[in-house]
Amino acid sequence: MLVLAANADDGVRELSVLSARLAYALMCLTLTWGVLVSTGWFDRLTGRHALRASHQVFATITLSFAFVHGVSFLLLSTPAPVADLLIPFRGALRDTFGILAFEGMLTAAVAVGLKRWTSYWRWLWLHRLAYPAFVLGVLHAFFQALARGTLSAVYLGGLTLLVPAVTVILLRLVPAKTLEAAGLAEDGP
Repeated sequence: MLVLAANADDGVRELSVLSARLAYALMCLTLTWGVLVSTGWFDRLTGRHALRASHQVFATITLSFAFVHGVSFLLLSTPAPVADLLIPFRGALRDTFGILAFEGMLTAAVAVGLKRWTSYWRWLWLHRLAYPAFVLGVLHAFFQALARGTLSAVYLGGLTLLVPAVTVILLRLVPAKTLEAAGLAEDGP
């Protein structure tokens, strides 16, 4: 019976790792795509509605994989307490980063549904929680890989996904006049 439990736990751990890596990849893609949509840099590619809808799909899938990652800890033969998965600062700091990242992304996603019942600026403030949530998610992934001894195996993929996301975030923060002078953006209509 003990061997069966160990094998089941191994499978659950593999599910957790796979869902975590997919959530990380999609988190980077979602943030990158969201910046490209909000800046209008891809408006000529297709309609704005389709771009926003695809951003929402990426965000939903990201949250789904992050949810599966968290729930998998409840499926172990010695499950983690639910409070440890929902309440930050109860465990290791690396776990707190993950909890806060998920809750920040979930808040940003829920804010989209509240857009019509709140002011634009309040909605925008809530939705921009995705940026610090992104940073916390990256910190969670880094410190978890470091603690598990898998950093050397996943760093290249993690950096490959992180660089475009950080690049578009930095470009988003650069004033429009500077981007126009560098030829990275066109003058508005």
